[in-house]
Amino acid sequence: MTNPNQLISIIIPVFNESESIGYLLDEVLNVMCSNKLNFEIVVVNDGSQDSTSNVLDELTIKIKELSVISLRTNYGQTAAMAAGFDNSNGEVVITLDGDLQNDPNDIPKLISHINEGYDLICGWRYDRKDKLINRRIPSKIANKLIANVTGLKLHDYGCSLKAFKKEILDDIKLYGELHRFLPVLAKIEGAKIKEIKVNHRSRKYGSSKYGIDRTFRVLMDLLTVWFMTKFLTRPMYGFGFVGIISILVSLGMTSYLFIIKILGEDIGNRPMLMFALILGIAGVQLFSFGLLSELLIRTYHESQNRPIYRIRKIQTKMNN
Repeated sequence: MTNPNQLISIIIPVFNESESIGYLLDEVLNVMCSNKLNFEIVVVNDGSQDSTSNVLDELTIKIKELSVISLRTNYGQTAAMAAGFDNSNGEVVITLDGDLQNDPNDIPKLISHINEGYDLICGWRYDRKDKLINRRIPSKIANKLIANVTGLKLHDYGCSLKAFKKEILDDIKLYGELHRFLPVLAKIEGAKIKEIKVNHRSRKYGSSKYGIDRTFRVLMDLLTVWFMTKFLTRPMYGFGFVGIISILVSLGMTSYLFIIKILGEDIGNRPMLMFALILGIAGVQLFSFGLLSELLIRTYHESQNRPIYRIRKIQTKMNN
């Protein structure tokens, strides 16, 4: 079910997509107009080095719903998406790639599910048209790993075709390369999430901007997201627990060594003495990190006036 009065913002980050962007915008226009939807299109030109800028200049003259944000250099997809989110006005935000692999015909389906009460609808490219070795196998491994680590069971974290309620995006701060973890960040904000199957098409123009090297960046970002999901409001639980265990083990070893020293044994050459010392120092440091993290987290929340809870709705007698 769609609402014709609801403004839909369609965010399309592009980098060197001069051949495909015109065809993509034609498809988006046909889908949105045929479904009689109220929409705007925000294309973020992420420092393209081909003729994408010239193509977009011509398209803005022809398409009244189109706005183009041109970034000064290539900042990456996360920054491009953040720029699109910050400069969109819709109640519902749709994201899709500019390479024609996402099918705009799936947009009404995503909007319909959003209007059923979900905060985020994630596309699942169940029949991917990418290369098996370079893209599909690493992607499948990454999806399994992310799902197991974060606890959010999705089949396809990498699909750019998603629909968001704007109010959820207003609570998410993107940085680094966290765009692929948007569902997890939304989950932290208490979002109601659903995954649906979407069409995926072969790339017709240009080449993929991603290589096998991004697997390592995903792993590094995953550690950050894992920490955020577990300890965003209570970092002391992470650092402090491990620190206390280290200190207690160190004290146990030290007590044992102290006793056998009293009994006359030489402990100067025992590896346990060095191990107990290292554990004690590490434990104190980890406990101190926990305290410092607590202070930083409090500063983070208070400086942004960011509450540690999210309200979906408030019901009173007057509402009934």
